[in-house]
Amino acid sequence: MRTYELMMIHRPEMTEPDVRTQIGELEAAIKESGEVKDTDFWGKRRFAYEINHVHEGYYSVVQFNGEPALVSTLDRALSLADNVVRHKILRIDQN
Repeated sequence: MRTYELMMIHRPEMTEPDVRTQIGELEAAIKESGEVKDTDFWGKRRFAYEINHVHEGYYSVVQFNGEPALVSTLDRALSLADNVVRHKILRIDQN
């Protein structure tokens, strides 16, 4: 299994408990075929520049172990999610 880091920005209209619930659901989906190592919730932050007429959002970072198929599934699901403004999945090299 490989180590990945997923950064997400959720819409600012959501409440913090709703965002945390969605992050929990995402962690549960990862645990079905991988392992969650760490979750870091940054809270609501202002963007450096506007993204689709949105100026702020809830940031969170999830580190997990998984196979490339899991990454593809997560990427597709997050691309279709209305509550996620932007997401990025990076592979962390273990040297």
